Amino acid sequence: MLELRGRLLARNLSFAPLNIVRGEMQYLYDDEGRRYLDAYNNVAHVGHCHPKVVAAGQKQMELLNTNTRYLSDLILQYAEKLTATLPESLSVCFFVNSGSEANELALRLARAHTKARDLIVLEHAYHGNTTTLIDISPYKHDGPGGEGAPSWVHKAPLPASQADAQHVIDLAEKLRGRLCGFIAESMPSVAGQIVFPDGYLAQAYEAVRGAGGVCIADEVQTGYGRTGTHFWAFEKYGVVPDIVVLGKPIGNGHPIGAVITTRAIADSFDNGMEFFSTFGGNNVSCAIGLQVLEIVQKENLQAHALKIGERLLKGLRELQQRHEIIGDVRGSGFFLGVELVRDSGIPATQEAARIVNQLRERGILLGTDGPYHNVLKIRPPMPFSEADADELISTFDLVLVK
Repeated sequence: MLELRGRLLARNLSFAPLNIVRGEMQYLYDDEGRRYLDAYNNVAHVGHCHPKVVAAGQKQMELLNTNTRYLSDLILQYAEKLTATLPESLSVCFFVNSGSEANELALRLARAHTKARDLIVLEHAYHGNTTTLIDISPYKHDGPGGEGAPSWVHKAPLPASQADAQHVIDLAEKLRGRLCGFIAESMPSVAGQIVFPDGYLAQAYEAVRGAGGVCIADEVQTGYGRTGTHFWAFEKYGVVPDIVVLGKPIGNGHPIGAVITTRAIADSFDNGMEFFSTFGGNNVSCAIGLQVLEIVQKENLQAHALKIGERLLKGLRELQQRHEIIGDVRGSGFFLGVELVRDSGIPATQEAARIVNQLRERGILLGTDGPYHNVLKIRPPMPFSEADADELISTFDLVLVK
């Protein structure tokens, strides 16, 4: 398989050396039947191969799958239930096939509404894999193989305190008249599982709007109750964005994305150019999306994420007291980060990679993120249980002792 992969697929397509053949809720199974506890793949939001999601897709696929040129109750039901979870001003939906497509569309909406081009982004941010989104993703364009930011992209540092909002305020003022907006994950993920300081995002949003721009919340990684405390991560900060972007978890692995915005911005985009996505909002995707949203709500997965997330945080912070390599434990619900550092405070990049490998050998899947790849990211499927949390903590402890 490795030989074929090297010959048939791009060599910069990253992978883990596992032949995973089956998934069931928060577990994955390899070709030898070994079970792995998945504490990593938030794409399967309500669980790998959730039977109700599978059944919804199968049922609709047997009946009809076509595009939005025809009337359909499904897309209307989905849009109605989705917007009901959001602030009243966010009332118009666009459906696409991925978070990347959704962020592309969000940028088009912002430019159509403001008649401006420049954009403020955060350092180390990642918003997708298209050419334009690499341009607005410092994690990519400032990394290996990147060519830096284009002239219309302006980077603000990740905030350490509320006072760091001044960086966005200064950029917004400098770009007054040519600023289309500010895009940020409500909790930056690739940057290292970051929680914004209180007051930061409110000040940033106010400055951007004051300079004529719109505020885009990338909720691909954090929406649908993942943080436990709120259904949408932006709610934690008491702000309301102008555009919200959703992706992979809303389809539980089925390719779907969505953009929700205000009527005023949607009307600005209605400028004579047709918007159409062949597969965006198709019947099968909407049936699956509806089922995922229903499961999140009916199975109280937000409250579950908060409860188990607090158990994880408690256990991880106890480990932090015993293991000097753990420099910080942060996050909320099932969006957690464990930052590893050496004695001198230097990022423990090599140690993080070793720990992830040793955990995998013991049947637990985690990944690393952050500018130095020294932050362990814990973003499991939402059915992750108390027993799973305890297994993760105890196994992590064993690996750290070695």
